[in-house]
Amino acid sequence: MLFSFIIPVYNRPDEIEELLESMTRFNFSENFEVVVIEDGSTIPCHHIIQKFESKLFISYYFKPNSGPGNSRNYGMERAKGDYFIILDSDCILPQDYLLNVSTSLKKEFVDCFGGPDSALSSFSNIQKAINFSMTSFLTTGGIRGGSEKIDKFQPRSFNMGLSKKAFEASKGFGNIHPGEDPDLSIRLWELGFKTKLIKEAFVYHKRRIDWNKFYIQVNKFGKARPILNFWYPKYTKITFWFPTLFLLGFVMSLCLLLFSFFLPLCVYLFYFGMIFVVSLLQNKNIIIAFYSIVATAIQFYGYGIGFLNSFLNIFLFKLNPEKAHPELFFKIK
Repeated sequence: MLFSFIIPVYNRPDEIEELLESMTRFNFSENFEVVVIEDGSTIPCHHIIQKFESKLFISYYFKPNSGPGNSRNYGMERAKGDYFIILDSDCILPQDYLLNVSTSLKKEFVDCFGGPDSALSSFSNIQKAINFSMTSFLTTGGIRGGSEKIDKFQPRSFNMGLSKKAFEASKGFGNIHPGEDPDLSIRLWELGFKTKLIKEAFVYHKRRIDWNKFYIQVNKFGKARPILNFWYPKYTKITFWFPTLFLLGFVMSLCLLLFSFFLPLCVYLFYFGMIFVVSLLQNKNIIIAFYSIVATAIQFYGYGIGFLNSFLNIFLFKLNPEKAHPELFFKIK
């Protein structure tokens, strides 16, 4: 089996260099391919790619900007492998990443897999806090941290594998972003393909974002979910409402203070106290533990507001998703 890494990149030459450098240290004895797709960048990375032409079986394509989903499809259409591994450019791979993927697929082959993400010691305190909020069982149920216990795992496109057969049958990613990865997973299930989580195939996800960018990101995640629920109602879960209910409950707990009812707010304070303690134990840094509270608050508020806004637009006001939230859809030329 020939693996082809598919990596879209947009104005991030430094990140792609770190990712490619990590691939040169693989303990994997078989050949693999790397396909880099420059998605209309104004700061191209071709000079970085040239550094690795003697170290990796690598190809580089430049195309007009059309978003990550379309760029991944573009790369898979041109890749030579029969199994694609899709990564974000801000990832760094451990030495045994590809060996773990290959071993797992030989043991139990599936046409689509996903892997969790982790943080390196060199990451900034904010990056580590955001990683905690995105992967902890206390916040997301561990769906990005490798602890998701569900029959049908939805891989995330920062670390996702897809067979050529599944790509050709599904036509790859759609034009929604974010949300293109669960959209693809559901369409694969409908076509009879299976997905799974490979816990050992984790990546170091170096999210280069500040608090404002993190809010924008999770807000878009929240907006995308009701659209997916509208498209695929049988895959709707009550858990998708949790951040919105968490947010509404917090507002209500503040209102109850006017009537000297303190218990609901105490529950929230206890929860954020747990966030602090667990992050402190995990990261062994009091600043990261405090930042983890901030990251969790931003995550729940951003996602919860985005979900509620999109839900009202789609299900109450019956608006077309692309007209209601054009910021979530790339126009493919």
